[in-house]
Amino acid sequence: MTGKAKPKKHTAKEIAAKIDAATTNRGGGKAGLADRSGQEKGGHAKFECPHCKITAPDVKSMQIHHESKHPKIPYEEDKIVNLHAVRVAADASKPKPGVRGSYKK
Repeated sequence: MTGKAKPKKHTAKEIAAKIDAATTNRGGGKAGLADRSGQEKGGHAKFECPHCKITAPDVKSMQIHHESKHPKIPYEEDKIVNLHAVRVAADASKPKPGVRGSYKK
């Protein structure tokens, strides 16, 4: 039997906060270089589906999404939107999407 003050399960908010803390790049240096450059798989959304606007980190994940969610539409790799190229070209002074800086100043 557990005590009255102790929750038996984790809350959805707590789990979401842990996932966010584990997957968001808050640091700089060499560890976050791949995320900031947008060239490697950093877990951040780089590609967008032209049909439903869902995002994926790489082309293979987008292909898997397309085959499962849009089976009647033929897969065309050249129609996939590269968000990093679109947003960086629009404004080069802002950081790339999906990368948040540190709260410590």
